[in-house]
Amino acid sequence: MAPAVPGTQHAATQARVDSWTWAVRLFKTRSAAAEACRGGHVRVNGAAAKPAHPVHPGDEVRIRAGGIERIVIVERIVTKRVGPPIAAQCLIDRSPPPPSREILATLPRRDRGSGRPTKRERRETDRLLGREDS
Repeated sequence: MAPAVPGTQHAATQARVDSWTWAVRLFKTRSAAAEACRGGHVRVNGAAAKPAHPVHPGDEVRIRAGGIERIVIVERIVTKRVGPPIAAQCLIDRSPPPPSREILATLPRRDRGSGRPTKRERRETDRLLGREDS
């Protein structure tokens, strides 16, 4: 018999996606998880999910937060926030590895608040990324 996991006292078979993502520590707060759902940054089995969308064991949850995409498979349902070791047991992380520092260093960056790129800057960026004019 599997050990009991806090937050699963009634053997829940489903939970709200915002509650589950917060409980397994993918978001710092439940309101941040709900806001990400409303903003279209959370997808369950390929479909955009509202905060109250139910998740079941075996579902694939994709989260785009902070420019990083996390892909996790729901292993166990928890409704209350649990510690990191237990949270790791509740999901299977299938996220792609982060890009290397060399790749990040070559990507063009603009200073925050500097406005839209000029036509010249856009052409330089396109040339750097290998995109040709049509």
